[in-house]
Amino acid sequence: MPIGADAAALALFGASPATLAFQAVLAFARLGAAVMLLPGLGEQEIPVMLRLVLGLALVALLLPGIAPTLPPAPEAPAEAVRLLLLELLAGLFLGGLARLVAYALGIAGQAVALLLSLATVLVPDPVLGGQGTAPARLLMLGGAVLLLGSGLYAVPLRALAESYAVLPPGAPWPAGAAAELYTQAAGECLALALRLAGPFVLGAILFHLGLGLLARLAPQLQIYFLAVPGQILLGLALFALLFPVLMELFGAAAAAAFAALPGLR
Repeated sequence: MPIGADAAALALFGASPATLAFQAVLAFARLGAAVMLLPGLGEQEIPVMLRLVLGLALVALLLPGIAPTLPPAPEAPAEAVRLLLLELLAGLFLGGLARLVAYALGIAGQAVALLLSLATVLVPDPVLGGQGTAPARLLMLGGAVLLLGSGLYAVPLRALAESYAVLPPGAPWPAGAAAELYTQAAGECLALALRLAGPFVLGAILFHLGLGLLARLAPQLQIYFLAVPGQILLGLALFALLFPVLMELFGAAAAAAFAALPGLR
């Protein structure tokens, strides 16, 4: 074991029970809040109890290393509450920042469903809230499987462990820098959603342009009424054909977004 790890372990086990308990609660406030939101690990399909166990396991693994950066138990209750709220905010900030790239799949899926005339086929969406569409849920589930299968889920966990150097516990919250990062991530999320839905937008434009020409050539036929089943079938075929490409594009974008998380820059 490295010398630094030995010193951290001695400092941890030499601390008083009150300090050790308070530091564990501080660590869980940040790590547990982030795990609830991280893409792949924080999906709504994963039981809450399992995510809580994962957060506790991260505390047990990381506490010996981050204990020197954690403040001791304060005497004033107000100070303890302030520290806990700051750590909870840091966890939600880091987890939400990583989660934004996954929202691009949901946005693109909703757009695809609208373009395929499937926007009225609604299913419960626990991630985006309310009702969603089948293509959006399929894309988001595919993204979660990709993150878990490729190991990309470990990159936000590493950023979370390294975040104590960037966002030390008890330090004033950098509201301006945090807002700038969130704005940039939201813009990249929307840009990724547009790239994912781009082929379907182009296909819908060409399809309706062809329908318009047919309507001019044969005005006595109800072209748009007859073409709706064909639009759905062609759209689903295009969706199935492009699904691997969409997942590959999302994987590359997720890797780039995770690499830009605080602590890994």
